[in-house]
Amino acid sequence: MATRQTQTLARSMLAPAVIVLFIWMIYPLLRTIYFSFMRYNLQRPETYGFTGWNNYYYLFLDGGFWPSIVNTLVLVVGVLLITVVGGILLGMLLDQPMFGQGIVRILVISPFFVMPPVAALVWKNMILSPSYGVAADIAKFIGISPVDWFAQFPLFSVIMIVAWQWLPFATLILLTALQSLDGEQKEAAEMDGAGFLSRFWYLTLPHLARSITVVILIQTIFLLGVYAEILVTTGGGPGYASTNLPYLIYKVASVGGDVGRGSAGGVIAVILANIVAIFLMRAVGKNLDK
Repeated sequence: MATRQTQTLARSMLAPAVIVLFIWMIYPLLRTIYFSFMRYNLQRPETYGFTGWNNYYYLFLDGGFWPSIVNTLVLVVGVLLITVVGGILLGMLLDQPMFGQGIVRILVISPFFVMPPVAALVWKNMILSPSYGVAADIAKFIGISPVDWFAQFPLFSVIMIVAWQWLPFATLILLTALQSLDGEQKEAAEMDGAGFLSRFWYLTLPHLARSITVVILIQTIFLLGVYAEILVTTGGGPGYASTNLPYLIYKVASVGGDVGRGSAGGVIAVILANIVAIFLMRAVGKNLDK
């Protein structure tokens, strides 16, 4: 009897949180699914009505849909490669004793606190501008023509901006993991004659495996929603060269006013994010069980 009362009390205490969760997350998702089956264009409200799978059908036929899927995956993989490799290298560097170590760590971590639109503007106007950016000045100094990065390499430019923002996060997590590595194991490996590469491959990298997996999981969830950097810098162009799925949804729903087709894109984005999240969660679970 007491157990049943305890369970009832526990459920009643959880009920407000469940209700808030439903209102905050589940209800908007259900509305998005509902609108994905409706003909709902803000520029032609008189055409509102049920349209079935047509929104998904026409979205798949959109010339930018499949390029946006490819660009989304390329952006995620590219940023992960840069941040994981760079985070390991920076973490190992910052793990060494140096003068002004605290200040250096703060400077390395600071880009993570810059808002994405501001970071995109800085890179667009101060670093990668072909007229007066730092990259153009360096190119002129060594005697070559400046590169118009956002016109010639739009997706790569976006990847660099996003990687610059997320590199501090990866560095912080991996640096924390490096500092937990037992110093006696390092000394034992050195006494056994293991070189730097051998110590890194057989000692440091296995120790970082869990942290690397966590970095990949968290970053991937956020990278699937990258949008502001593309809006500020390339506008998804030239053509669809730098359009990812979130930006395509923005163009369809906000610019084009087609809420129905934009909602269909949102549902596809949620499905894609969940597939990636489930895959990564299984990878995290396998690593944590080792």
